[in-house]
Amino acid sequence: MVEEVVTTESANSITSAAEAAGESIIQQTSTFLNWVKGFLTWDNLFKLIGALLFIFALWVIYKLVLKALKKIPPEKTTPHRQMIIGRIIKYCFYVIMVMYVLSLFGVKLSAIWGAAGIAGVAIGFAAQTSVSNLISGLFVLTEGSLKVGDLIIVGDVTGIVDSINLISVRVHTLDNEMVRIPNSTIINANLMNKSYHSKRRLTLSVSISYDTDMAKALETLAKAPGLCPTVLQTPEPAVWFDGFGDSGINMTVAVWFKPDDFLKTKNDLYIAIKKVFDKAKIEIPFNQLDVQIKK
Repeated sequence: MVEEVVTTESANSITSAAEAAGESIIQQTSTFLNWVKGFLTWDNLFKLIGALLFIFALWVIYKLVLKALKKIPPEKTTPHRQMIIGRIIKYCFYVIMVMYVLSLFGVKLSAIWGAAGIAGVAIGFAAQTSVSNLISGLFVLTEGSLKVGDLIIVGDVTGIVDSINLISVRVHTLDNEMVRIPNSTIINANLMNKSYHSKRRLTLSVSISYDTDMAKALETLAKAPGLCPTVLQTPEPAVWFDGFGDSGINMTVAVWFKPDDFLKTKNDLYIAIKKVFDKAKIEIPFNQLDVQIKK
């Protein structure tokens, strides 16, 4: 009898809990539906349609501007400058879109700007490095000292530029490893851009024996650049003596070439120097060690 009473009380308790949960769900559902009904007014509907039409029109204008930017002749601009203008247009598009939608639904922009100012100060103290990279990124983008595809050297990093962003520059090394260089590092360090100019100069050193006719050696070495197809004739190649070394007379040859032809020019020039010296029977000396054994 006691067990039946306990079972009945448990069943009543479960039933009451289920009814309470059901009433809570119904109440929450009713509250949500009332909120939806209150939101779905003609005024808000017109605002939503107007916002969508404005965003669509703004998106069409944004795409047309980008399309017109790509049609600018190469002689009037550069890909790097097009990239900067494109990103500025992109940021302006998002800012205008967000501000318009917020103002449409009654959000006060003055309060947002005030909060953004306070948050900006707080974030500035908390993330000084990121802010420094951001400001440096503006200088990197506008300075024009590098562009995508350039071979650059920053500190101990040598690589080809893949992208130029507001925070960092990404390059891949000659071993195809990705390296991220903070913009503040680029601004504060010495940047060497191997691709900035359309022409580069290569200088190679070679020695000749002290027994060699120096005039003949100068004339012979001057023939080597002519055997290299990638060597430019303007400016003309140059050869000169560069001092008396321990094992021979030092000479230097300098040639100009296009940056993309660096490796081929260097290899061809070494081969050409050896070829013209062998033909003229001019010896390239090397260090020798004489050993004498005394009995």
